[in-house]
Amino acid sequence: MSNSIGEKFRITSFGASHGKAVGAIVDGCPANLELSAEDIQKELNKRKPGTSSVTTPRKESDEVEILSGIFEGKTDGTPITGVIFNKNQHSKDYSMFKSTPRPSHGDFGWMSKYGNYDYNGGGRGSGRVTIGHVIGGAIAKKLLETQNIEVISHVIQIGNIKAEPQDSNTIKENIEKNPVRCADLNAAEEMEELILAKKQEGDSVGGIVETIAVGAPAGLGEPVFERLDGDLTRILMNIGAVKGVEIGLGFDVANRTGSEINDEYQIEDGKITTKTNNSGGIIGGMSNGMPIVSRIAIKPTPSISKCQNSINLEKMENEKIEIKGRHDPCICPRVTVVAESSTAIVLADHMIRSGFIHPTNLEKNI
Repeated sequence: MSNSIGEKFRITSFGASHGKAVGAIVDGCPANLELSAEDIQKELNKRKPGTSSVTTPRKESDEVEILSGIFEGKTDGTPITGVIFNKNQHSKDYSMFKSTPRPSHGDFGWMSKYGNYDYNGGGRGSGRVTIGHVIGGAIAKKLLETQNIEVISHVIQIGNIKAEPQDSNTIKENIEKNPVRCADLNAAEEMEELILAKKQEGDSVGGIVETIAVGAPAGLGEPVFERLDGDLTRILMNIGAVKGVEIGLGFDVANRTGSEINDEYQIEDGKITTKTNNSGGIIGGMSNGMPIVSRIAIKPTPSISKCQNSINLEKMENEKIEIKGRHDPCICPRVTVVAESSTAIVLADHMIRSGFIHPTNLEKNI
């Protein structure tokens, strides 16, 4: 089982949805980065459950405890361990799924591969394990801040409701104003109504989350097999609800000509930029200094209360199931910080690998 990602800046995730705790070990963070539990908690608060009517009613404070890696308010170069203890599990809600896999969950795959499967809340396969992503991402974002790199994610589509494009300052300001975390406030109202309508019907809805990284230098990425877009796509696809990833124009390039989408170079205010950013800030597997733009397609939450068809693996019979418990009618708002974190992890790793951040001691960058 693979639970780690990154080369120089490496995240190892641990724990299960209804286990004692979840968390992450972050190895490779240079010493002398100012870091506190509050820095990590700020990011965790964006993904914790029970914060609005469009999220699961499961109530978890998700308070992080730092076990190692920080001395006198700064990282000391040793592994940073962050843990969150689960306090509001309802495992009885899942007893019926011991032998009956839920549609569009990972249950059947886990049962087939490992046999001994913690089915409570999806166990290790639950979206709750993305807490590890966010712990690692919070530290990565602090590292990137030292190099004036900022990463922000926002919801641009729920169901068939699409947001109008917004500038980065508007995105940062407006996503805090609504529970959907959408920068287009008019679209956000419609999205919230749609999510609540599906919730009332016992159903769910998917959407699209966009992530923008600003300030990354040119030259991040390791062609041929560890391209920046390849590593970004890998970590984003490793978010459980994601079924598609786009960089820049993404699949829309298939509908265009070269003269339409080529990003022409120019000198602007003494800097090398491109007139357009159809490539999403990555060319030839390496960053080109423009904003790095990705989008992920999030599937509707598979845990719905409608009656569904499944099978009983013990009896080898068809069986009807109804999923009870507490679930998100739309996971997109809480995925924004996970996408942000995942992107930050990859960028921090490549900043160290490419020599922009000193691998052992930040003070040597000065």
